[in-house]
Amino acid sequence: MINRPCAPLNVLIVEDEALLAMDIEAMVEDAGHKVVAEAASLFDVEDLDSTLVPDLAFVDVQLAQGTNGIDVCHLIRERWSDAFVVFVTANPLKIPEDYAGGHGVIPKPFSRNGLLSAMRYIEEGVCDPPPTSPQPASFIAAPAFAASWK
Repeated sequence: MINRPCAPLNVLIVEDEALLAMDIEAMVEDAGHKVVAEAASLFDVEDLDSTLVPDLAFVDVQLAQGTNGIDVCHLIRERWSDAFVVFVTANPLKIPEDYAGGHGVIPKPFSRNGLLSAMRYIEEGVCDPPPTSPQPASFIAAPAFAASWK
């Protein structure tokens, strides 16, 4: 999927709860990856520098300014087609069956270990698909995408 050395991954965080965004950022960096941008709404993502190249985006479903993660996912997939999009939400049932082009979901609430386990699994799959580790309980792969990793 990615045509460059894989570690560290460049991560975009799209989350409107500032404290949670900071927690996710700390976990991403603790896992050895780099947060390249944070956004709280679709409008913030639209305003990001076009030279930004995220490998992975963690996207909440309900965002600031009346925007949503489904639209953000579409924008990310349009702008950065190789980016791996993972929804991070307390409302996984609001994600369409096709995951709107996203690759999976980490349901809230999640633990630090849950997010880190999901990140390791995702990193394996992004860098050298398919992952060799079993899929952690903290990550639910989109059905079509899960089939491509088997």
